[in-house]
Amino acid sequence: MNILVLNCGSSSVKFQLIETSPEQIAARSDRVLARGAVERIGEPEPVLKAQAGAKPAENRKVQAANHGAALDVAFDWMTSRGALKHAGEIQGVGHRVVHGGDYFDRSVVIDEATLLRIRACNDLAPLHNPHNLEGFLASRERLPRAAHVAVFDTAFHQTMPPRAHLYGLPWAWYESGRIRRYGFHGTSHRYIMHRFAQLQNASPETFKLITCHLGNGCSACAIERGKSVDTSMGFTPLEGLLMGTRAGDLGAGALLYILKLFGMSPDDAEETLNKKSGLLALSGVSEDMREVLKAAREGNARAKTAVEVFCYRVAKYVGAYAIALGGADAVIFTGGIGENAAPIRSAICRQLAALGVRLDEEANSGAAGVEREISRPESGVRVWVIPTDEERLIAHDTVRCILGLPCP
Repeated sequence: MNILVLNCGSSSVKFQLIETSPEQIAARSDRVLARGAVERIGEPEPVLKAQAGAKPAENRKVQAANHGAALDVAFDWMTSRGALKHAGEIQGVGHRVVHGGDYFDRSVVIDEATLLRIRACNDLAPLHNPHNLEGFLASRERLPRAAHVAVFDTAFHQTMPPRAHLYGLPWAWYESGRIRRYGFHGTSHRYIMHRFAQLQNASPETFKLITCHLGNGCSACAIERGKSVDTSMGFTPLEGLLMGTRAGDLGAGALLYILKLFGMSPDDAEETLNKKSGLLALSGVSEDMREVLKAAREGNARAKTAVEVFCYRVAKYVGAYAIALGGADAVIFTGGIGENAAPIRSAICRQLAALGVRLDEEANSGAAGVEREISRPESGVRVWVIPTDEERLIAHDTVRCILGLPCP
């Protein structure tokens, strides 16, 4: 099957066209026929960045006033580059949907009932879900014969027990407003869990894992025998680890004080905590860990502190999750930072010595964007780097939903 994977944001449409099937899933022989993004939708100069198969990547200006126009650009480009003869060759579309609330614990074909429930979650993710739905509606109009499947960032974490997902707030707030911890990055954590098990020739139910998705957005997850039992992000993606521009954990009292001290509106505070905090705020240099590490090496004290705070928080969550799991078989790094920043992995693992972690510094230094174990043989907990592939997992779920097969 040809599966189109879509990730639609406020001003972008990211896409991958993947040829896959149950047999190809089993053999890991899926083929990425095309991938790309239309960015700056609705702005004066939208741009298409895309690559068809092994051909050279392209970057050019386009016309895209809205998500529908951006999809038209993507379809025209894919057909012109031979990835498709026509859009009708797409049998399924997998849509990344950020929030499924506690309605969805797995990926589902989108019907009218599903659509209503996704819309009901818009207030829980106002910066994401409406744009995810806009992309769905535009693609359904253009691909009416394809099956459309929603794959939720929150679904994997619906197995968290109440002790992990409840806040200490009035019960009525939970019952009427569904104020609870949901967790995000679930597709990435689930992919890493399955891939690690494949590499060990075993099932996910064999292991207790701590997965660390470290990129511009960051989260850690405690996985007990195939199920998420805790994760660092909460009601929104703002909770948990320090991130590129997000503050991460912040006391409620501190937030209330900030609102009063600076006379900030809730909207202003949300903007600051999500887009002007994190590594960017602490370092004063950048939200990009590569730039922050460079500045730290050059003697920038704030950049050095930002790196220390980042690594400490990751190590703290890993330690907490080792307790929650009653021990861990492996700690796995993924995401742009987790896959590529050897100094960050080293600094985190040095703080995990009490868990028996022993890093192979040579293996760690050579692990950039590759699957590799980076712990020494005597390490009490194995440490791995595994690049994530959320688009592949979304494509797999889409095929399974179309065929009525379970999504593991």
